[in-house]
Amino acid sequence: MADLQKYEKQLGKKRANYVPLSPLSLARRTAEVFPDRVAVIHGEERRTWGETYERCRRLASALKDRGVQRGDTVAVMAPNVPALLEAHFGVPLCGAVLNALNIRLDAKTIAFILSHAEAKVLITDREFSSVISQALSRLDSRPLIIDIDDPLSQSGDLLGEATYEQMLSGADPGFPWELPADEWDAISLNYTSGTTGDPKGVVYHHRGAYMNAIGNILAWAMPHRPVYLWTLPMFHCNGWCFPWSVTAMAGTHVCLRSVEPKQIFQAIEDYGVTHLCGAPIVMNMLLNSPEAEVFSAPRRIQMMTAGAAPPAAVLQGMDKLGFEVSHTYGLTEVYGPIAICDWHPEWSDYSPEKRASLKARQGVKYQVQEDFFVADPETLEPVPCDGKTMGELIFRGNVVMKGYLKNPEATEKAFQGGIFHTGDLGVTHPDGYIEIRDRSKDIIISGGENISSIELEGILYRHPAVLEAAVVARSDKKWGETPCAFVTLKSGSSATDSELIEFCRENLAHFKCPKTIVFTDLPKTSTGKIQKYVLRAQAEELKT
Repeated sequence: MADLQKYEKQLGKKRANYVPLSPLSLARRTAEVFPDRVAVIHGEERRTWGETYERCRRLASALKDRGVQRGDTVAVMAPNVPALLEAHFGVPLCGAVLNALNIRLDAKTIAFILSHAEAKVLITDREFSSVISQALSRLDSRPLIIDIDDPLSQSGDLLGEATYEQMLSGADPGFPWELPADEWDAISLNYTSGTTGDPKGVVYHHRGAYMNAIGNILAWAMPHRPVYLWTLPMFHCNGWCFPWSVTAMAGTHVCLRSVEPKQIFQAIEDYGVTHLCGAPIVMNMLLNSPEAEVFSAPRRIQMMTAGAAPPAAVLQGMDKLGFEVSHTYGLTEVYGPIAICDWHPEWSDYSPEKRASLKARQGVKYQVQEDFFVADPETLEPVPCDGKTMGELIFRGNVVMKGYLKNPEATEKAFQGGIFHTGDLGVTHPDGYIEIRDRSKDIIISGGENISSIELEGILYRHPAVLEAAVVARSDKKWGETPCAFVTLKSGSSATDSELIEFCRENLAHFKCPKTIVFTDLPKTSTGKIQKYVLRAQAEELKT
């Protein structure tokens, strides 16, 4: 038997051959190689990579001067502005952990997060001074407050000891750009939406952030020097790790305080935008805006989407509008997207309907993730690749969270069996591509038959009058559960509940069709996800 020890004797990790993986190294390289390239566009403001690199060092220095130490939490409450981008580098550079807050949260939830995370510093945009003031009033111990006085902000008071710019002006531009001693150190903390109970704090490490930043580039075939438009909230899974991905490719970050179709189309024309990300709701918003009728794409725009499978009609519409959509899949616990519907060139020859059907699948793992498969949730045995047998989607690899902060029970449950349980249900097709059929809590069981809410929603979206649709289970004395569809109609369009039910019956087995249609605006999270738990409660309150 070979003596494996011969490869270990005097051949261990040394400073010369081992460096912890961290996205911090990506910014240093870009600043060194392309110091004069534009890094950030924000309104009339332009900053180069050399300037941005220096500002990140100043931020780290300023935080250190204010007593922030390794492992401390620095919270940021801001829209997609340069300060939040800089925080993705400056905060971990001083050894701290970045907690980007969801800007649509209420005061009670913000107070819980600040307390639970033990935030030492809160950097907050003055637009949110009202809700932040209310949140701070609930705390026994307040963090140090620093204000972002963004010239594009329309309102709000200053709450802190200094503004962000004042803090940076007195800091050291030569602060050492050093990587963490351990790549397993926490780099960021992201809280789940907390639809039931308090939100859970998902902890990312430097290694995972680095690998998924590279994974985005590989999976999307992102070229050198992209121009990336920030339509995806930077607070959501650290912007799916794109603050680090775009930086690695010496790209330009185009910041947007709010996501409006007019601003998006204008930015594409004005700044040469090549890439953007967003939930399916963003695509729907673009397609149904007045600006879409006159928009002429100057080039094919690359767009990455995630979440529920985009309806075929939406994918076809975006293609005609000039957007090449890549469908990805992931969760907060896996750093955002970590699987993609990797496109085969021959698929481009298929009919538009077939292409849309293929593109809607969640696909295969990123190159940087080890395992992504569908398994029996109890035995963990992979299901057959028949496109029919349902199981739970499962991940394992380096791009999985460290765990939930101060919640060992939830962490243990999520990692049961040595893998990460997503709670999503799906199938594996014969070609190995995975397709979600539903969340485990969203599957509808009617008369013993499983009904996929996603499949039914896809049919409803094909109706010309439907803008948005969401399907949930409604209790039924005879069948146990039946599908209840909540529908938003397009402006100027009309349809009756009987018309939509008949449309579904023409395209699906009758038992899968909705028994109830409710016309309403759909409740959504800050990232555009439809809040089905709200709809489930509303469905149960409907009169029979």
